[in-house]
Amino acid sequence: MTQPRFTPAVLASLAVRLTPRDRAILRAVWEHRVLTSPQITQLFFDTDTATRKRLLILHHMGVLERFRPNQPIGTGAAPYHYVLGAAGAAVLASEDGIEFAALGYRRDRALGIAHNQRLTHTIGVNGFYTSLSAFARRRDNAVLTTWWTEQRCAALWGETTRPDGYGRWTEDGHSLDFFLEYDTGTEPLDRVAAKLDGYTLLAQASTIITPLLFSVHSDRREANLRTRLQACATTDIIPIATTSRSDLVAYTADGPAGERWLPLGTTSPRLRLARLAQHWPHLGQRTPAEEDAG
Repeated sequence: MTQPRFTPAVLASLAVRLTPRDRAILRAVWEHRVLTSPQITQLFFDTDTATRKRLLILHHMGVLERFRPNQPIGTGAAPYHYVLGAAGAAVLASEDGIEFAALGYRRDRALGIAHNQRLTHTIGVNGFYTSLSAFARRRDNAVLTTWWTEQRCAALWGETTRPDGYGRWTEDGHSLDFFLEYDTGTEPLDRVAAKLDGYTLLAQASTIITPLLFSVHSDRREANLRTRLQACATTDIIPIATTSRSDLVAYTADGPAGERWLPLGTTSPRLRLARLAQHWPHLGQRTPAEEDAG
C-alpha cells in the first residue's frame, strides 16, 4: 500500500497550527487505537463543548479521523470515535525522528477498528484508563503513575498472559499496581477464570506478585465469576478483586477509583481501588514497571 507523503512545508504548516495539547491528543489516540469524544474530554478538556470544537478542527486538518458506530434503535447516537489520521501520523513520526513507514501507521487499519468485533472491549478498557485519569485531574491526592495498553502488555508478556492493561494507581498515599481484565460478557466464564493460570506463571517466573482486577459487566456475572475463581487452586498466589459495572450511576461517580472492589474471599465491604493495597499488605515492593525499566 502506498504511504502518503507530507512535504516539509505541510509539516511546518501543521506545526504552527497544532498546540502541545493537540499533539498530546494525537499521541493518546495513536497509543490507544481509538478514543471517544467523552474520553478525550476526560483526558484533556473541562467541557464537552470545548472538546467538540477542537476535535472538529483537528478532523478538518486531517490529523484525526472519526466515525460513529451503529447503535441499537432507541438508544440515541453514539459519540464520535476518533482514530489517528495520516497527517497526524506524519506529525508523530516527525516528532519521533523516524520515517513515516517506521511508525507502523496504515489508514485502512486505523479505520478498520470501526468494524472490529473488539471495538466495544477496546472502548471499555480505554474508558477505564480515562476515568482514572479524569479522577486524578480533579484531585491533588490521586495520580495514575503508570498505564500500559493491551498492546504494550502483549509485547512484554504475550507468551505467558495478555492483560487488558497494567496500571499503578495512588490515592491518599496508598499505591497499587494491578493487571486489568475487562469483561464484556462475550467469553464463557470458565475461559475467563482460566486466564488466572497465565498470571500465575508470570508471577512465578518474575517473582513479582501483581494483583489482578476483573471488571465485569453485571452483578450476576460477577458473582458467578467469583465462584469459579474461588475454585482455582492458584488464587492463594495472585491477589484478586472484582467489580460490577451494572450500577452505572454509582460506578461513574468516582469511576474505578471508588468503593467498587471486592477482594476474592470476602463478602464485604467493597474497597476503593487504592485501599486494596492495605488489604494485601504482603505485596512486595518490586513492580512490573520497575522490572521493565531495569
